[in-house]
Amino acid sequence: MKVLEILPWYDWAAVIWFFAAWSGYAWFARHRGERYASLLQTTNRYRRYWMLQATARDPRVLDGIITQTLSTSPSFFASTTIIIIGGLLALLGTTDKAADFVREIPFAVRTTMLVFDLKVLVLLAIFVYAFFRFSWSMRQYTFAALVIGSMPDPKDFDSGKFDRAHFADRAGTLLGMAAETFNDGVRSYYFAFAAIAWFFSPLAFALAAAMVVLILYSREYRSEVLHVLRD
Repeated sequence: MKVLEILPWYDWAAVIWFFAAWSGYAWFARHRGERYASLLQTTNRYRRYWMLQATARDPRVLDGIITQTLSTSPSFFASTTIIIIGGLLALLGTTDKAADFVREIPFAVRTTMLVFDLKVLVLLAIFVYAFFRFSWSMRQYTFAALVIGSMPDPKDFDSGKFDRAHFADRAGTLLGMAAETFNDGVRSYYFAFAAIAWFFSPLAFALAAAMVVLILYSREYRSEVLHVLRD
């Protein structure tokens, strides 16, 4: 019970709403995509088309270059996340100065040092989770590159010795999994911006989480890019 007394009830309500919005949207996006194609599900179709084309190419240098290029995005974000985590750890050592700076903001809620540290720890946990997702996405792209590299000669596919659709589905699925994991990491960044609003007030925290959900939904289900890819 003493742990619950660290924060007032409205802060706990904002925290519960934040994680409910995050996990709820992740569940919604994963299951809704099975019935209504999201941006990720739509691009997965192109990944399979790409792998079907790869089975007919020899050598597959172009496919290796594209896969390596795709893996640079999670690599960049993973490196950036490490820097952010280091900055947040350094902030924990100087929370007194940071808390004083926040208190000088007119519309920021005054909190104790313990509560300020807790908010920093929540932000730190979000970026640690993002780092694990980005690093796992990098490994998944490596696995996909192995599958692409192990594809038999196109003549073996034409002769029926190997199943072209089987190899294309396997490689396309791995690429889709890597993209989905990368998407989870990027989504963490979006919600990290919402978590920053908690330093100002729990109401701003809750509203920012709702705003992030709306932005993510509009980009994954209502964006112009999605309409172009569907056509």
